[in-house]
Amino acid sequence: MSQRKAWRAAIVHCIADPKDVGVENAYEYFADGLLIVDGDKISAIGHAKDLLPSLSTDTLVEHHPDGVITPGFIDTHIHYPQTDMIGSYGEQLLTWLNTYTFPEEGKFHDKTHARDVADRFLQELLRNGTTTALVFGTVHKVSVEAFFEASEVHNLRMICGKVMMDRNAPDFLTDTPETSYQESKELIDTWHNKGRLHYAITPRFAPTSSDEQLKLAGKLLNEYDDVYMHTHLSENKDECAWVQDLFPASKNYLDVYDQHKLLSERSVFAHGIHLCDSEYHRLHETGSAIAFCPTSNLFIGSGLFKLSKAEEHKINVGMGTDVGGGTSFSMLQTLNEAYKVIQLQNENLSPIKSLYLATLGGAKALRLDDKIGNLAVGTEADFVILDKKATPLLSSRLALSKGIEESLFVFMTLGDDRAIKATYSAGQCVHQR
Repeated sequence: MSQRKAWRAAIVHCIADPKDVGVENAYEYFADGLLIVDGDKISAIGHAKDLLPSLSTDTLVEHHPDGVITPGFIDTHIHYPQTDMIGSYGEQLLTWLNTYTFPEEGKFHDKTHARDVADRFLQELLRNGTTTALVFGTVHKVSVEAFFEASEVHNLRMICGKVMMDRNAPDFLTDTPETSYQESKELIDTWHNKGRLHYAITPRFAPTSSDEQLKLAGKLLNEYDDVYMHTHLSENKDECAWVQDLFPASKNYLDVYDQHKLLSERSVFAHGIHLCDSEYHRLHETGSAIAFCPTSNLFIGSGLFKLSKAEEHKINVGMGTDVGGGTSFSMLQTLNEAYKVIQLQNENLSPIKSLYLATLGGAKALRLDDKIGNLAVGTEADFVILDKKATPLLSSRLALSKGIEESLFVFMTLGDDRAIKATYSAGQCVHQR
């Protein structure tokens, strides 16, 4: 019989999108809460005074009087092969790819190198409280095998895919339409739905795939019920102009993917900054999602994501760190930048909406909200314990906070990996500070 365990601390999680129900109805908060886990699933959540009497005497209760428990964070767009080139200076997207990204990704033909980076990448995610991510590999099949093998060790719910790229990239990083189809298929058959792992069909972005390759990516998406499709969309104005030159028959950037049958309820498009109304409409109509990547969009100078436009069109949106274009593995720091991106458009991002985007919103974008994204009974026990005393500044600032919403905002503004006291995946501790 699986061991029952319980954690006592302040607990906060989202139960709905604040946009739909109002901020006050979008979350549950227990100032002195108890989270009870049986094996790998949450079996109860509530006020400690109500739940403690129901526990048997042999149940282990961990008490964190200075802790705040939240669901594990969900990163809907990140590149694990770019771990070692994070913080690369001075370029916008297309030059940045050629100067930094492609040379770095060339190293991933070597599985030993790929596994070393995958292990360090996952440790960074877990140190930052991220328990699920939608991840780019490289064009090399072994890069994805190494990533899945590393994820299996910690029983993490992770999604990854082999990059499909047959043009406009160095020879050492290109495949062909046929090899990209065949290798993706082999990876799906081996890894998709193995334990907590999932596969994402991953054309890098429209400019690096021929019509034939995109067509085969669409064929793959049609052949498997529940695989993902993960790519980039409208990140940078020069990129958008390039797409129009390369695909003159397309109405817009999104239409390139649409014509190749790549829009679906499991399709996630990173960035989506420079979209027209018809693109927003098609994303909504097909159930496709957008990954909002603020640190990357600011760092590479791409532009400001229009969250209110995505909301208006009822598009699922999750947060992405987009390392290495993004400058932090920390979802707290990513939300800090998201707040500023929204501020620059004369709007506000509430701390509850931020928490939603980093947890339940991400889970909905990935169609995993029946399993992860909040702390509802029956969901998988992926959660984080934040530490109010993590740094002297956090400690003194949080002491003046007038409620959980303000406390969350302080964590999102001043917090980073030091604020993560512990990270749990499927009920097991996978990081402890």
